[in-house]
Amino acid sequence: MKQDSDSEIMLAEDKILILYILKKVGNPLSYKELLELILTVADINYFYFQQFLSDLLEDHYIAQCANNPNLYELTDEGSKSLELTLDLIPGITKLKIDSQFKESFDSIQDKFSISAEYTPLSEKEYIVTCKIIENHTDIFKLETYVGSKQQASQIVNNWNKKASEIYPQILNLLAT
Repeated sequence: MKQDSDSEIMLAEDKILILYILKKVGNPLSYKELLELILTVADINYFYFQQFLSDLLEDHYIAQCANNPNLYELTDEGSKSLELTLDLIPGITKLKIDSQFKESFDSIQDKFSISAEYTPLSEKEYIVTCKIIENHTDIFKLETYVGSKQQASQIVNNWNKKASEIYPQILNLLAT
């Protein structure tokens, strides 16, 4: 029976950690950003994260943003619950999160601010989409059709590696 009680406390701690991290960020996060941040700074596996996210949504401690359901934010209820239960998080865990948070969060934001993907339309037609995202808003988006999977893949790889070089060149060409 003691083991069940300890397991329940650990599960509660992990849910509180998710609330704590959302509070620290202070802004809505996409699912991918939240997952990456949780997996980086807390010792929670993917399947537990999925369950905790569902539970927290169901209990109205976090919510999907009305204008963008791909973003999650802490609700007033979640904030109040966090205040009441924050002491359940061991001090060493909070210290670890606090010390890793800024670096991890910046890295995750950078990782998700540049993206590219291709979608097959047929065997010989692909559409490639390259984006730069800032504050969950597309500040640059380019879509183009290409005639091979190899070319589509190369464009995606180049964009992901060299977007900081390519983007200013495109703007310069468009402005001149």
